[in-house]
Amino acid sequence: MQKKTVTIAVFAAIAVIVALAQFGVLSPYHVSVIMFMGVNVILATSLNLVNGYMGEFSCGHGGFMCVGAYVSSLCTVLMFSKNAILGAPLLPPSLALIGFPLALVVGSAFAAVAGLVVAIPSFKTRGDYLAIITLAANYIVISAINNMEIIGGPRGFMGMSATEVGMKSLVDIPWVLIFVLLGTLFTVWILRRFVSSTLGKGVPAICQDEIAAEIMSVDTNRMKLIAFMLSSGIAGLAGGLFAHILGYVNPQSFDIMRSTEIMVMVYLGGMGSLSGTALAAILFTLLMEALRFLDVWKWVVIPLLLILLMQFRPEGLMGSKELADLFPKLRKYYSFK
Repeated sequence: MQKKTVTIAVFAAIAVIVALAQFGVLSPYHVSVIMFMGVNVILATSLNLVNGYMGEFSCGHGGFMCVGAYVSSLCTVLMFSKNAILGAPLLPPSLALIGFPLALVVGSAFAAVAGLVVAIPSFKTRGDYLAIITLAANYIVISAINNMEIIGGPRGFMGMSATEVGMKSLVDIPWVLIFVLLGTLFTVWILRRFVSSTLGKGVPAICQDEIAAEIMSVDTNRMKLIAFMLSSGIAGLAGGLFAHILGYVNPQSFDIMRSTEIMVMVYLGGMGSLSGTALAAILFTLLMEALRFLDVWKWVVIPLLLILLMQFRPEGLMGSKELADLFPKLRKYYSFK
C-alpha cells in the first residue's frame, strides 16, 4: 500500500511539472534546465554503476552517450523528417509518438553494444589501464563520427525537431519533457532494482575483492559484461534525449569534457550511492546554470570546488549511503522484497 502511494505521488509530481510547463508557469528556460537535470541524473547514475558499485574506473561515458544520440537521431530523422539520405520521411508525423520511444530504444541498444568495447578488455585490466581504454573508446567514437559526412561530420546533425512537431500534432503538450522525466524515473528504478537483486549483488562483490568474488562462485566476467552494457545502454538513452532536447548534435558535445562532467557528478554525490549521485547531478546542473555568467571561468570555479570537496570530504556528499540510511523511515520505500 505504501509503495503504491509513493508511485502515485511520483507520477503526480511528473503531471504537475508537465502542467506547469504546458500552461506557461515554467518558462522555456526553466523547462530546459529541468530536462538537462533529468539527462544528467541518467548519465551520473548509469556511470555510478561501474565506477561506484563495481569499483572500476571508466572515463569515456560521453562516447556511449554520443552513440545513443546519433543513432536515435538518425532513426527519427529518417522516419519523420526530410533528409539528404532518403529524401522524404519514411513515416507520417502522426506516428511520431510511437517512433520516438522506439528510436530511443534502438539508440540505447547500439550504445549497449558499444559498451562491449570496454566490457571485454575489462576482463583483464583494472584501474588506470581500464581508464585509458575507456578514454580511447571515447576518442574512437568522436573521431569516427567526425569523419562521417553522411551524418554531418564535424558540422553536426540536425532535423530531430520534426519528431516533436509530429508528436505535438496529435496532442499539443511538452512531449520531450515527458519522455525525459519518464526516462529519469525508469533509470533510477531499473538501477535500484538491479543493484538490489541477487544477480546485481555480484557487482559490489567485485568491488570489494574480485578474487574472493570468484571463489564465492560469482561469474565476474559475466557481471562486468552486464554492468558495462547496462551502464552504456542507459548512457545511450540519455544521449537520445539530449539530442532531441536541442534538436541538434555535434560530436564535440560528447568529448572528454562531457565525460569529465559525468565523473564529477558521480564523485560529488558519492561512490556507490544512487540517491547521492542523483542529488549531485541536480546540484551540478544548477551550479552550471548559476555560474553561466562567468563564461569559461566557471571551469576554474567548478574544479576548485571539486578539489575542496576531495580535500574535506573525499567520499562525496553521501559516501556510499542512501537516503534510507540517513532517514530510516524511508527504508520501506526502498525495499523491493
